[in-house]
Amino acid sequence: MESIKIHCVRLKKGDDIKKFITNYSTENNIQAGVILSSVGCVINGRIRLADGKSIRELEERLEIISINGILSLDGSHLHISYSDMKGMVIGGHLVEGNIINTTCELVIGEFSQYSFKRSFDEETGYKEIEITERK
Repeated sequence: MESIKIHCVRLKKGDDIKKFITNYSTENNIQAGVILSSVGCVINGRIRLADGKSIRELEERLEIISINGILSLDGSHLHISYSDMKGMVIGGHLVEGNIINTTCELVIGEFSQYSFKRSFDEETGYKEIEITERK
C-alpha cells in the first residue's frame, strides 16, 4: 500500500524558492515528491520562458498563484505562476532568483512507494523523469 508523507514548510523573507526546495528535498531525502499547495509573495520573480532558453526578470512585488511540479534527489521540475499589481498572471519554469518578500507557505507530498530520477532524453534535449517502484 502506498504511503504519502506530508511536509508543511514556511519560507521566510529573503529565501530563494528554488534553492529552498532543492535543499529541503536533499536534507529530507525526498526521492519522489510533488508540490501540493503554495501561497505567498516575492519581491521579484525570475522565470524561464517556453522557448526553454529565455529568462524573464520580473522586478516587482508579485503574489504566488501556484508552484507545481515534481521533486527528486537528482533534480526537480517546477513551474510557478504569479499575479502582478493589476492582477495579470504570468508563469514559467522556476529558476533561481525568486526571492520571498514576506512568506511562502508550501506543502509537499512525498511518495514512499516511488523513486523519481531525471535522465537526459536525446529526443527532448532535457533531463526527463523516470519513475520506478521502490521495493
